[in-house]
Amino acid sequence: MENFAGIPTSDIRQNGGKDLELIALVEGTSSPLDSTLHRNDIFLKDELVRQPSCNMRDRPRSWMGKLPTYVSRSMGHVLFGTKLNWLLLCVPLAMIGGQGLFGHGWVFAFSLLGMAPLAERLGFVTEQLSFFTGSTVGGLLNATFGNATEMIICIIALRKKMIRVVQLSLLGSILSNMLLVLGCAFFFGGLKHSQKDQKFNKVTAQVSASLLLMAVMGLLFPAVLHATGTELQIGKSELVLSRFSSIIMLVAYIAYLYFQLKSHKELYDSEEDAVDNDGDSDEGEALLCFWTSIGWLTILTIFISILSEYLVDAIEGASNAWNVPIAFISVIILPIVGNAAEHASAIMFALKDKLDISLGVAIGSSTQISMFVIPFCVVIGWPMETHMDLNFELFETATLFITVLVVAFMLQEGTANYFKGLMLILCYLIVGASFFVHVDIPDKHPGS
Repeated sequence: MENFAGIPTSDIRQNGGKDLELIALVEGTSSPLDSTLHRNDIFLKDELVRQPSCNMRDRPRSWMGKLPTYVSRSMGHVLFGTKLNWLLLCVPLAMIGGQGLFGHGWVFAFSLLGMAPLAERLGFVTEQLSFFTGSTVGGLLNATFGNATEMIICIIALRKKMIRVVQLSLLGSILSNMLLVLGCAFFFGGLKHSQKDQKFNKVTAQVSASLLLMAVMGLLFPAVLHATGTELQIGKSELVLSRFSSIIMLVAYIAYLYFQLKSHKELYDSEEDAVDNDGDSDEGEALLCFWTSIGWLTILTIFISILSEYLVDAIEGASNAWNVPIAFISVIILPIVGNAAEHASAIMFALKDKLDISLGVAIGSSTQISMFVIPFCVVIGWPMETHMDLNFELFETATLFITVLVVAFMLQEGTANYFKGLMLILCYLIVGASFFVHVDIPDKHPGS
């Protein structure tokens, strides 16, 4: 057996070569540890090279053995990750009621309640997916799937030629995000940090406000053109103008994405960097892998599509059963449930004094709906021979116009407090009361 200074090599290997280095230091000789470890490294490398070829047959067995554990773990994260998921019990009840066993009011209520946890879990899975796609693609995914519930409802309603439901639900989502969600974020954040005014990035907020004003312009001109009876071709000019304006708005939204994610990325990354450098950062590691997130994204989208169809079919019956106007259900009730996850997120970040993220949730969602989802519905209705246009009627368009002006003035100073939040919430109550007494009788135009 090899030895060095009377110490067996096996003992040297066992205690990591510490004795070998000590002896060499005392005697002033060079340590043969390097050569010994070199031979060991060569042996280990040879073993590692041979290892994969030996274990390739065992990998499928190992993977299949771990599959049930991994599936149960991912189901635990998705199905039991939030207390809101107990509302998933409403999903089978809505499906059973959709077969004619319950009245339309119950089917609408069960579908609406079952949609809330599905929308929240869709946001969770999208967030998990962004861990593997990077910030740029992750931002696009969050922008796309953040309003997936509204888009699915609108596509199903368009297929059923229920254009007013599409228009009113999208309008209600914008109003809810700008007044209720942002107002609650300002209010509760201001109460938590009452000793100071909370600050946010004024430049990015003004960019979003400008896009919202551009969206109001796109909706205002077709409504005024029809109301004044100044169309060049009655029944056609309004629809052509709506489609042209929708294409322009989509181009503007694509340019906005490039501005946000590429050319002026530093404006939007400054607050994210501050969060990353903060010791209280809540960003952890991914709980789901890439393909598991894709799978859950598909499953949740399918269930949201199924519930959306029951929801759209039951909305008129629910209006008659509850004696509530369809406009109130579409503008007020639907968006509150659809934006429940965004509502909670905006308040949570405001309480942590991260108001830039709260604005990104509330104003960013409104910007996406007004500049992408509404024009997208107009364009996609074109080949479907559904004459969706941008004429939301004067009452609805005026409501949106005043709301955007109020929010734009609120964002001018770059500060927020509980009083500004209270004013936004009270404005939303006025809007809700207005739609409760509003009878929606749209004029006979191509979009009605």
